[in-house]
Amino acid sequence: MTEPVEQNHENTRLAWIAGVGASAGLGAALARRFAREGFTVAVTGRSRERLDALVDAIRGAGGHALALPGDVTSESDLAAITRQLGERGTLEVAIFNAAGATRAPTLELSAEQFEAAWRVTTFGGFLFARAALQPLLANGRGSLLFTGATASLRGRPPFAAFASAKAGLRSLTQSLAREFGPRNIHVAHVVVDGGIDGERLRTSSPQRVAERGSDGLLDPADIAEAYWQLHRQGRSAWSQEIDLRPFNESF
Repeated sequence: MTEPVEQNHENTRLAWIAGVGASAGLGAALARRFAREGFTVAVTGRSRERLDALVDAIRGAGGHALALPGDVTSESDLAAITRQLGERGTLEVAIFNAAGATRAPTLELSAEQFEAAWRVTTFGGFLFARAALQPLLANGRGSLLFTGATASLRGRPPFAAFASAKAGLRSLTQSLAREFGPRNIHVAHVVVDGGIDGERLRTSSPQRVAERGSDGLLDPADIAEAYWQLHRQGRSAWSQEIDLRPFNESF
């Protein structure tokens, strides 16, 4: 890995992104976007190897990043990560990008699969928010952002588990916004209404990628730009929810 450049931790601005996997995914795009603005990006996911590769790429481009692997459904993992963040600087942005993308017809969907989707997407979002809010509130300001999906707004087969979990996450963000907005924490939910042109979709559904054609998928870098603009919003005109979709997506 590229050796990190020494920083004055007292003045370090941190952006924490949970749900980071493939280098050609949304989590990685978010990390690169905030690193471009001078943030030290802390990336969390289950694969240490993938996190290290992303961190190395960001550092190689002159940015600052650190890998903090962990499980968003584990209180102890998240507590350990927030302790490390406290030693590194001041948390200003926290982004929850994790999801349990369970897909199965309802009569073939096991109870364990249904619960797993909820555990990562909704329960994980709650645990992440609770962990991130402590340093954000201590800082007196900040952004707490969540990745949603078409399924956040409407359910259809074979996504009963995913849709219910995403709808639950959306409701959670609304509750958090009403509770912590008055305490200067900008809570926002981003509905990604369409397929993301990343490694996951290109690997699992190459036919869908081909069918969508030009302007049929969302570019991760363009999505990340929207998150950056959300963070920059003045509090006299905060968005609690925005939706993003590719040029030729129907809605």
